Amino acid sequence: MNTQAASLGVTFYGVRGSTPCSCESNQRYGGNTSCVVVDLPDSDPIIFDLGTGLRYYGQQLADSRRPFHGTALVSHLHWDHVQGLPFFAPINQVGARLEVYGPPEDGCSLEAAFDQFMAPPFFPIGFRDLAGDIIFHDISEASFAVGAATVTALPVPHIGATNGYRLEVPSPSAPTGSLSVVYISDHQQPRNDGQSVDPAVLALAAGADLLIHDAQFTPEEFADRTHWGHCTVDYALEVAHQAGVKELVLFHHDPAHDDEKIDAMLADAQKKAEGLNIEKVSAAWESRVISLPLEAITPTIEAPVVLSAS
Repeated sequence: MNTQAASLGVTFYGVRGSTPCSCESNQRYGGNTSCVVVDLPDSDPIIFDLGTGLRYYGQQLADSRRPFHGTALVSHLHWDHVQGLPFFAPINQVGARLEVYGPPEDGCSLEAAFDQFMAPPFFPIGFRDLAGDIIFHDISEASFAVGAATVTALPVPHIGATNGYRLEVPSPSAPTGSLSVVYISDHQQPRNDGQSVDPAVLALAAGADLLIHDAQFTPEEFADRTHWGHCTVDYALEVAHQAGVKELVLFHHDPAHDDEKIDAMLADAQKKAEGLNIEKVSAAWESRVISLPLEAITPTIEAPVVLSAS
């Protein structure tokens, strides 16, 4: 009897916000900035953000013989979400191709923005000097197909133009007929209302199987940083509660938070989640893989072997 099922894989390669940080006290969660990869059967990968974790992802692909093809969904243009691109070795190969989707900023296209920061004197070469092809698509509110997945992008509150993304994949095993992964990496919590959630955020997160959400601050930290564009763990719980999310993954960890601090924040979140309609609260760490079954696991019964009488 064989049991096999296709699955959707979510792998975390960068989980920090603001700036990369590496030291002994944060080895378990990791110090690379935002980069999460979604793998589907027989499909090219879909990458949420191009932070320094992208270099780490590229190292995992070093033995691949075929040129890299993939899609990147960039939340916004802050350094911690784009600075991994120049160090992504697989794109510097003839035949490689990366489709990059993200929000334009104040009349500056996505392509023009990358032209500005990946160029001398800030970097020795431009993205056009790489051997592979990078194609940019400006989006702020859109729905489109990427392989077998449907991607929905909507603006979310942050500093500057910022997208959240919902990725849906058909799944006979899911009650709704599809699995959904939602990525809201940077989210400005309302300064004086911890229960008000932007309608676009709720639309993206509604009933999600997996919500990867900004959880950078404690309440005490947020009190001094209400205008920094992020939110507390408590607010991430509120979003997940109102949206009816199955699993909330705490993400975009503050660079000042070591492993023990994140452990404590996670334990507090799990305790507060009791009684809310959230099945699970967890935290993102580098190399963590979450697998969601796309098909019901059904046993394959092998035909019996009939022995002839001698």
